[in-house]
Amino acid sequence: MHTNHDFIPEAIQGAQEETVCIKVNKVFDWVTRQVDVPLISQRDVLGTVFPNCTLPVGLTTQDVANFGTVECFLSDEQGRPLDPLEEGAICCVEISQPGGRQDVQVTLPSGQVVTLQKVKVLKKGFVTVVLKVLPALCSTPIICCVTKPFQVAEKFFLCAPHGTFLQCHITDFECDAQLIFFPGTGAGGTDEFQLDISINMCQDIQMEALVKLEVLASFCQPRLELPFECPPRPFPPQCPTVFPG
Repeated sequence: MHTNHDFIPEAIQGAQEETVCIKVNKVFDWVTRQVDVPLISQRDVLGTVFPNCTLPVGLTTQDVANFGTVECFLSDEQGRPLDPLEEGAICCVEISQPGGRQDVQVTLPSGQVVTLQKVKVLKKGFVTVVLKVLPALCSTPIICCVTKPFQVAEKFFLCAPHGTFLQCHITDFECDAQLIFFPGTGAGGTDEFQLDISINMCQDIQMEALVKLEVLASFCQPRLELPFECPPRPFPPQCPTVFPG
């Protein structure tokens, strides 16, 4: 029988410690912030708001207003869905400044004055809005799509001395779309639609640098592999009252 102690790595069981030099990313500053992307809005006829969206015979813009639903998601430029939390799904880069990052004097809540650096960060990507119209039960839905670019620039006051670099991680992402109907307001009395897209996200902003540290540590050894035993294979129960009799 194996105990939990058998699966503890060798280093934790009392291996000799020694001074080692390791190369790691040191975090100089770390903040979190919610960012609201400026509203994306377009008002025009349906075929312009959703390019190449053609309604079949018998379906009207009023049907779109009555039975249409819209959904919004992060995508690539071709409209393929992306996981917002996946690395690189949203482009997040530092905006270079003439002369480098500017020093800024900031007063802490304690009253202490410290020198930080102004860091400008750009986030950009694409969202796709899907319009689905199901005018009658059991009918085939009409589906129209449009992909829109978005971007937002922000400034942060961080401990970001020369030699540090930006690490940006998106931790949450929401996209919401709304389609508003304006009957008879277009040129020649045509019906118009207004598409509003709101985007907000949460982010981790870190300033890091690659450093070498001297630490007291011990080398790890692999633990024992967990044993695996095949479970017994039960036979189906018999019906002795009928067979074999």
